[in-house]
Amino acid sequence: MDNPFVSTDWLAAHLRDPGVVVVDGSWHMPNASRNAQAEYLAGHIPGAVFFDIDGIADTTTDLPHMLPAPADFARAVGALGISEAQTIVVYDEIGLFSAPRVWWTFRAFGAGNVVMLEGGGPKWRAEKRPIEAGLVTRDRVRFDASFDADAAVDFDTVLANLRTHAAQIIDARPAPRFHGEVAEPRKGLKSGHIPGSLNVPVGLLSEGGRLKSPDELRALFADRGVDLGKPIITSCGSGITAVTLALALEQAGATDVSVYDGSWAEWGAHKDAEIES
Repeated sequence: MDNPFVSTDWLAAHLRDPGVVVVDGSWHMPNASRNAQAEYLAGHIPGAVFFDIDGIADTTTDLPHMLPAPADFARAVGALGISEAQTIVVYDEIGLFSAPRVWWTFRAFGAGNVVMLEGGGPKWRAEKRPIEAGLVTRDRVRFDASFDADAAVDFDTVLANLRTHAAQIIDARPAPRFHGEVAEPRKGLKSGHIPGSLNVPVGLLSEGGRLKSPDELRALFADRGVDLGKPIITSCGSGITAVTLALALEQAGATDVSVYDGSWAEWGAHKDAEIES
């Protein structure tokens, strides 16, 4: 994989380029008492548009922020003034939390040049770079979406994998949630993990809002029993940090990685799901 990040220096130099569009992809856990859209309106990187992870999603399901249909995605991001031909720079206001999900979504729908801002909003702000308030609007453009069916897997695929063991399943949730020692933050979900899955908590993958080096990641995955040469399915609570895990795996050298889009929000509530704790 080419470097999926650009530096704050690079963005500062290209901020006004007509072919560059900046996207605030901030999202916060339901129990975080933060409103990403309100924070965006209060202040964001100049020219950035806001990508609503919960709004640009499949609205026909009760599951949170599932991938929308390609036509719906194309319509929504086209209205934001984003085309698949632009250089799309995604960031979030934690540093490296929800931006990978937005980055992955654009890639899954055919954007050819989408990157993330290394260090995100916190690094940009710490360097005292310009911030502007209010809603940014851009002229509507056409986004030609072409969905990569290998990017995500569904419940049935994960269920079948319990018999075939064709792929390793790796869970990015914190260890107490993975082991069923604490309740899930979303009501109505069982506790535990998908049988046979491995646990690599997302908090181990980065430092200071930056992904660890490929060598550090390879050592971490080896210590956790992950074989980078075999197919991998990543999971988490609702499909957000599963993408950060997939990103880290690819940076470490894995070449066959898919995201379980429904993740524990689906598995932990499904009547046919087997659970270990």
